[in-house]
Amino acid sequence: MNDSGMNTTSAGPDRWPDYLSPRRLSRAVRVGPLQMGGGRRPLIQSMNNVDPHDWQANLKQIEALAQAGCDLTRITIPDQEAACCLQKLVPQSPLPIVADIHFDYRLAIAAVEAGAAKIRINPGNIGGLDRVRKVAQACKAHGVAIRVGVNSGSLSRSVLEKYGGVSVEALVSSALDTVAILEACDFHDLVISLKASDPALTIACYRELARRCDYPLHIGVTEAGTATSGILRSAAALGTLLAEGIGDTLRISLTADPIKEVEAAWDLLSALDIARNRPVLISCPTCGRTQVDLIHLAQQVEDRLKAVHKPLKIAVMGCIVNGPGEAREADLGIAGGRGEFLLFARGKIIGKVAEGQAVDRLFELIDNWSEPEPSPL
Repeated sequence: MNDSGMNTTSAGPDRWPDYLSPRRLSRAVRVGPLQMGGGRRPLIQSMNNVDPHDWQANLKQIEALAQAGCDLTRITIPDQEAACCLQKLVPQSPLPIVADIHFDYRLAIAAVEAGAAKIRINPGNIGGLDRVRKVAQACKAHGVAIRVGVNSGSLSRSVLEKYGGVSVEALVSSALDTVAILEACDFHDLVISLKASDPALTIACYRELARRCDYPLHIGVTEAGTATSGILRSAAALGTLLAEGIGDTLRISLTADPIKEVEAAWDLLSALDIARNRPVLISCPTCGRTQVDLIHLAQQVEDRLKAVHKPLKIAVMGCIVNGPGEAREADLGIAGGRGEFLLFARGKIIGKVAEGQAVDRLFELIDNWSEPEPSPL
């Protein structure tokens, strides 16, 4: 147990599939009411993109993020006015707030005093040793965690000169040098992130960092792109890392509505079977046997599943020949034939329905679904 009374020696994660690499068991760090690391489910983050001086607009966005399944969110604090905004926002926020600080260490201290649950500082621009120490002292006095957040685009000039440019060692050393300063202040409630816009560099950096420390890791690809390209680039890096057991919290950074970041993060955790708060849709590629408008039907099901919050696996298959067989792991599904669909549950056919009624009937089953009782021994 640490000073907060939180169990830091969890025997294992909330959920971690046996077929993934063993989970990297990091130390536990408290972020408001949440535990980050220590084997817990990777926490999902986003970042507010409304005016940081408008606490009501931020509260509205945080409420929407919470509804989408976000665990915590970050807000930029560019000046003292924004720090004062936190004083009104924090008591009403349904999510812990991370204050994003650049350049001015005094803003970090003001955000701590305003109730931020975690402070993000960038070693490339926060200033010298004395300033880092002052931030550490304030955070320790208030029980606030610090995220040491390094970006490939904001490495200090001295680091770039030492390592000849952006590299794995430049990014990792930039983070660990700041961590060493904080440890010297007897501060250990730390989270580390190393973000690059290159997914391959991101993967290499986190692998090296995971080897060299046991702090919780915030994984992400910075400047990943729009909703389509950004999700693909993020999934390439973050999916690889999570499959290797690396990652205690994640943000899928998109040039898009922050809600899409949260949805994409849940989709990624669901795809790896790490965590679910909504259904997973599986659907087959079309082929010459397909005799129904499968593309339209699958899109229709996917759209309607956004309003469902049950940990189900739903299948939409294009032919009766092998639909239920290929999708036998699905909880519920439909498989199309000429003018009709089969309804099936965990590989067993439970009925037939006309094509025009298939989606509605599937959602009736979803609405009434409950986890089967375990078989008696």
